[in-house]
Formats: sequence, structure tokens, C-alpha cells
Amino acid sequence: MLAEERFALILEQLNEQRTVTVQQLCEALHTSESTIRRDLTELDRQGRLTKVHGGATLPDSRFLADEPTMEAKETLAVAEKRSIAAVAAALITAEDFVFIDAGTTTLELVRALRSTYVTNGVAHARLLAQKGCRVYLPGGLLRPQTEAIVGAPAVSSIQQYNFTKAFMGANGVALEAGFTTPDPEEAAVKAAAVRRARESWFLVDDAKFAKIYPAVITDLHGGAILTNRCPNPKYKQYTFVKEAEA
Repeated sequence: MLAEERFALILEQLNEQRTVTVQQLCEALHTSESTIRRDLTELDRQGRLTKVHGGATLPDSRFLADEPTMEAKETLAVAEKRSIAAVAAALITAEDFVFIDAGTTTLELVRALRSTYVTNGVAHARLLAQKGCRVYLPGGLLRPQTEAIVGAPAVSSIQQYNFTKAFMGANGVALEAGFTTPDPEEAAVKAAAVRRARESWFLVDDAKFAKIYPAVITDLHGGAILTNRCPNPKYKQYTFVKEAEA
């Protein structure tokens, strides 16, 4: 039996039972214990399961679909967001042309900036303009929950730029699902910005790890992570992770 066939059968057993032992897998796959242990090690490395003593479990990821309002999110993890924003602001130089995503952590970043920026966040654009910054805002549909401009016109507008850096928000980040968000239209705008940026940073606090939302922005290779604390060292196998103290 090929390795990929064994992987599929192992994951099928896990999806049914959520946890399996090495002995159970040996009997189900008619395979030696040493082979099963090697397979579990490889699947654990890929983030498709979590290897534990004597067996394996499914990754500890939560699938979510709902999204609180901007007003509600601004009260969550305030200290963590500020520490992440301070580190992000220090990454920006006078030569950079920057895209700033909508979101509460990126809004903290905006409070520390003075230059020229492109953003699809209405609150971000307003604050940047009040600070005397030059700000470009794409056209499109306003999404009330996040106060973000989304839709095909926004994607088309962002595709006209070349950014040196993009500072992105995400609702969830998980080993097996990458960076995700609830709304497909907002995910499309985020993905477009990532593709047009030389360097992309996802600003996520530690509460967003191991959470999965329906719409994929990009996989973990698509951007670096800037967080107050990375709860699982496996993320560092897939992308660069920078931690800021809260």
C-alpha cells in the first residue's frame, strides 16, 4: 500500500473516531507498528493530525462562521493588539508603499502611522486622513460588520498597485487551513492585496490560532505572522513568525 493511501485511511479513521491508537491503525491497515509510527510522524509534521503517546488525535482547530461587529471586536485583546501594532509600525520605512487591511488590529497600526497608504477599511481611511496622511480608498461594496470595502471593484482597484508591504487581518489561522475569514468577498480583497505585495504580514493575536472560518485568504506560506504569542511552534515550520510582548 502506498504512503498516500495509508495517510488517507488514517485520516478517515480519525474523522470517524477523533482519536486512534497505533494498535488500532495496525489492525485496520494491516501494517506494521513501525510503519504506522512513521506515518503519524509525517502527518503530524504536515499539520493534518496531532501525534500523541500511543496514537493520534485530530488537530485542535475550531470551525467558526459568525463574526462580531467592529465595535465588539475593538474591546477584545486590546493590549495584545497594541503590542502587535507597535511592532508592525516599526517595520514600515519612508520608502514603503503600504496596503492596510480592514480590521481592529490593523486599526491600532493606523494610529501610529504618518505617510501614504492604501486601505479598504473606512475607519482606517478616516483616521489616516485626520492625521494628515495621504490615503487611497478603493471603490466597492461596504460590508457593515467590518466596515471594509469589498467586491469586484475593490479587487480590481487593488490589482492596479504594487505594494512593498501589506498588513493584513484574519479571523483565524490554522495549520491545515491557513489564514481564513467569514466572508468570501472580503477574503478575495485580502487575497488580492497579498498577491500584489512584496511582503505580507498577518497581524493576529493568540486567540485566533487554531480557528478556521469558511473563506480562505491564503495558506500559511502566503504571509508572515506577527502576533503577541504563537501558541504552537509548528507554525514556524510553514512561515516566519514574529512575536511581540503584550
